Amino acid sequence: MDLKDIKAIIDLMRKNAISEFELERQEFKIRLKRATNGGQTVTFDDTAGPNPAQIVATTTTLPARATDAPLGTIDIKSPMIGTLYRSPSPESSPYVDVGSEVGPDTVVCIIEAMKVMNEIKAEVRGVITQAMADNAKPVEFGQPLFKVRPL
Repeated sequence: MDLKDIKAIIDLMRKNAISEFELERQEFKIRLKRATNGGQTVTFDDTAGPNPAQIVATTTTLPARATDAPLGTIDIKSPMIGTLYRSPSPESSPYVDVGSEVGPDTVVCIIEAMKVMNEIKAEVRGVITQAMADNAKPVEFGQPLFKVRPL
């Protein structure tokens, strides 16, 4: 793995709001973790050589990612990795659509993870202004699913 690959992984972490990444192969191990000060902590173990070395480096603070959210909206984010379904079954209408009013206990979608259907609740009172994830597509932890204008 070269520096270009590591930079690409860091870029993906920033774009998808991933706080930690770890990859282990026979010849190396890399772990990227977002530090609390906004920087990245990078640990690289090269176990292929005769004398394994460990390098720990901290990059400069990354610029804050600009949000596309209009002022006054709140994101409902995915609490897990899985497959998002906007309705309880393929024949059913979606739990919510743009313009739907939701409360803290309103189910907005389900996420299937390891053959378990997990109901995702709005946890906020407001109106859905945008659906940001596609039905029957994978979602990542922390990925915005819906935008809500609070009431």
